[in-house]
Amino acid sequence: MAIPVIDFSKLNGEERAKTLAEIAVACEEWGFFQLVNHGITEEVLERVKRVCSEHFKVEREEGFNNSEAVKSLNDLVEKKSGEKLENLDWEDVFLLSDDNEWPSTTPGFKEIMFEYRSELKKLACEVMEVMDENLGLPKGYINKAFNGGGGDGDENNAFFGTKVSHYPPCPHPELVNGLRAHTDAGGVILLFQDDKVGGLQVLKDGQWIDVQPLHNAIVINTGDQIEVLSNGKYKSVWHRVNAMADGNRRSIASFYNPSLKATIAPALLQNTNQDDDQVDQEANYPKFVFGDYMSIYADQKFLPKEPRFQAVKAM
Repeated sequence: MAIPVIDFSKLNGEERAKTLAEIAVACEEWGFFQLVNHGITEEVLERVKRVCSEHFKVEREEGFNNSEAVKSLNDLVEKKSGEKLENLDWEDVFLLSDDNEWPSTTPGFKEIMFEYRSELKKLACEVMEVMDENLGLPKGYINKAFNGGGGDGDENNAFFGTKVSHYPPCPHPELVNGLRAHTDAGGVILLFQDDKVGGLQVLKDGQWIDVQPLHNAIVINTGDQIEVLSNGKYKSVWHRVNAMADGNRRSIASFYNPSLKATIAPALLQNTNQDDDQVDQEANYPKFVFGDYMSIYADQKFLPKEPRFQAVKAM
């Protein structure tokens, strides 16, 4: 089995219907897929790779080498207990958003990442519109829900964050996780992963499947809020990153998430019954405020998602 790879440019041609169907199947059966010919230029992507690698080398590597993860792993190796570090990750990570302070030492980092995030945000909106169409929802429905669902002034309330991660070579990858298994809390996730160093895996039918490195592809996955809005038709799925003995894995994951004040609930989806009548589905998920869900997720990120839905229902 392999993660679906979809040519996004074919939405604009004779193969539109086929491409829409491919994306629908990927969302329903995988929760992950890779986009090629997605509209972000090779030049932009190559510059992103360069500045993120330089930034880690200049501003982050020394800090990681003195981090709690490295110290804890060294201590565990000395003990020779055979245990595994279960409560931390072999990851260096920081967040870029519209309202936090960005690194400034690495030449060009701010300018290049600003341009990349701008292009990626457009792609996120295009992906959500495809999901709208495949789910039979009005164009812009998901984006409007994420922005708070109101009218004027609600266009920019959704949160768009970019997590820049590196997973350095690990001397004992069997003793620690790169990133522990989890589902993503938010909406649509767009990942620009390393095209040489693997490690990302998705849980599919009880098996961990590699997300194969693919040159300058953008990996899309659906978060918990897409699962709710689609009433379970699309699933957020477990994924993890394995620590690797060789290579410094670069991972740039961007999240198009609801506003913390946005109310999330299953959309009014319809099914066709045996008499070809359109009937409303029963809601399989509660209605809740996204900020309440995030307060639960903060403590339960690495646990099953179903209790989170139950907990937010009771709030």
